[in-house]
Amino acid sequence: MSIERLLTIMTRLRDKKSGCPWDQQQTFQSLVPFTLEEAYEVADTIEQGNWRELPDELGDLLFQVVFYAQIASEQQLFDFNDVANAISEKLIRRHPHVFGNEKIVSVEDQSKAWEQHKRQERHENADNELAATSELDGISKTLPALVRAQKLQRRAAHVGFDWENIDSVFIKLTEETHELKQAIESNQQDEIEEELGDLMFTCVNLARFLKVDAEQALRQANSKFENRFQQLETLVNQQHKNLSDLSLLEMDMLWDKVKVLEKQHN
Repeated sequence: MSIERLLTIMTRLRDKKSGCPWDQQQTFQSLVPFTLEEAYEVADTIEQGNWRELPDELGDLLFQVVFYAQIASEQQLFDFNDVANAISEKLIRRHPHVFGNEKIVSVEDQSKAWEQHKRQERHENADNELAATSELDGISKTLPALVRAQKLQRRAAHVGFDWENIDSVFIKLTEETHELKQAIESNQQDEIEEELGDLMFTCVNLARFLKVDAEQALRQANSKFENRFQQLETLVNQQHKNLSDLSLLEMDMLWDKVKVLEKQHN
């Protein structure tokens, strides 16, 4: 089997006598940056629609899982089979409408049931029966800030701590914008940072109400800006000039031209 071949290769790479020096030196902690990088590369490949390269990128990400499992096996903590069994059991447990007798007819019902199962698991996994558990437990602090904000807000919303409607979010957005302006006028950097964070957090709430993934929306905005700026550079190069030679007004005019050309191509 392909997975058995991969596990064998991983064992060879970590062999203390004949393995690869780099692979031999890696730890749980040292692999984390590479894991994050591989996950983002998978996301980037999907966004580009590069399906030919996707198996290779997914393989790199799978290798990270295999690497962690190998290190754990060497330390007699767990192995790859434990990882596979853990996710299999979790999927069965969280899908009783597929593997059991529960009836769920909509995606919304499934989302509610999924959160309920996770909430029950968090309480069951508390260190002891007397331990106080929070609805926000288990949300990793190492997640990208936008992703973590979404998770925090969704978790709170599932227990009723939420805005009544989107109009309330817009009111809050206006309020936070006003508070940020006040902080800027006071020229207190700490306050500016805090109020800007509050404004961004409210924007994530707005995205959630609009059923838009905030991280994905910002990634798309980044990509759009990058593409337009590069087209702007192309137009400037065609004029045999440098961007630094142009005034802001001239750059704005070219930027508008880029947007017009973009609409024509779409």
